[in-house]
Amino acid sequence: QVELVESGGGLVQAGGSLRLSCAASGRTFSSYHMAWFRQSPGKEREFVAGISWNGGNTYYADSVKGRFTGSRDNAKNTVYLQMNNLKPEDTAVYYCAAKPRGVGAGPWDYRYIEVWGQGTLVTVSS
Repeated sequence: QVELVESGGGLVQAGGSLRLSCAASGRTFSSYHMAWFRQSPGKEREFVAGISWNGGNTYYADSVKGRFTGSRDNAKNTVYLQMNNLKPEDTAVYYCAAKPRGVGAGPWDYRYIEVWGQGTLVTVSS
């Protein structure tokens, strides 16, 4: 099983950019499809972006499509979330998650997430 540690959160003004990183250790990183989720105060955790095991396929929530880009570097055991044109409603704790390949209905079947990171806070001021 991998362990996940997010970094890169912080305070940014609306319209600004941040890049989140999630470093994995433990089992082979390429054995996992990766995803980013977020949770705002008083709201349920929601899906943000998915990145397939080799980065060849990505999938985004409608709310971030065109503004956020997910990627990964398997040589560095790291997945990224580039966030541009940030809005106050993007304020949340952002979590990365790992789902094993070959489990469930496909790479985006997040019922089978195996590991969550501890989260990193992103605050967007208006």
